[in-house]
Amino acid sequence: MKTILSPAKSLNFEEDLRIGAATQPEFMEESAKVARKMAGLSAPKLMKLQKISAPLAKLNRQRNLEWSAENWSKGKQAALAFTGDVYQGMEAWNWSEEDMSFASQQIWILSGMYGLLQPNTLIQPYRLEMGTPLPIGRKKNLYEFWQAPLKSHLKETLDAQEIIVNLASKEYAQVLKQLELPNKFIDVEFLDWSKGEYKVLSFFAKKARGLMANFIVQHRITDWQELKDFNLAGYYLDTARSANEKLVFLRDQQ
Repeated sequence: MKTILSPAKSLNFEEDLRIGAATQPEFMEESAKVARKMAGLSAPKLMKLQKISAPLAKLNRQRNLEWSAENWSKGKQAALAFTGDVYQGMEAWNWSEEDMSFASQQIWILSGMYGLLQPNTLIQPYRLEMGTPLPIGRKKNLYEFWQAPLKSHLKETLDAQEIIVNLASKEYAQVLKQLELPNKFIDVEFLDWSKGEYKVLSFFAKKARGLMANFIVQHRITDWQELKDFNLAGYYLDTARSANEKLVFLRDQQ
């Protein structure tokens, strides 16, 4: 079983924390190509391309200029660098070395800059969503750019019988689903009761994805069927809404 997560826009590179062994990014050559393209964009162009504010564009312009393939070892482990809602739920900063080792065998974090990360992969500060319409060479966007290297890598390293549990957003899950892998995908959905119906509430759904990722790590889960026992933060499996390739969890109150 492999579990996929989205990255986060918010980062923490202030605290110097590392848990257990760290690894080099798998697709450093491809990442360097993306980084060079980003480094060539001015702050105003970043504002337009990424739809971000002037201060954010200035910050990320500096990050893009400072990114270097030679500096990978000075980076921070991905699970500790990302600080968005998913990662607040996952709480990787509380992991033991054994937790980090297990997580890095079971969890993938998809990335517009790095392609595919493990929780212990060292990354440098960046901001680049997979859906950004950034052409690189003959590839018109990041989805096209990452398709060939990811497909080649997964063909060599991923068993066709391995189940992929999708805890990523649609934007990022699409990266793997476009590869038409033989692997079975299990989509997971978290619904909260709101205004007379169960619906996806983004903040809570993201945090729940992180909670489930941590649940996988703490319970050393390698069989997706065991995810049906997930019951943190008031969520419970709805067997009526769930199917062979989808698990739906409900929560009646936050």
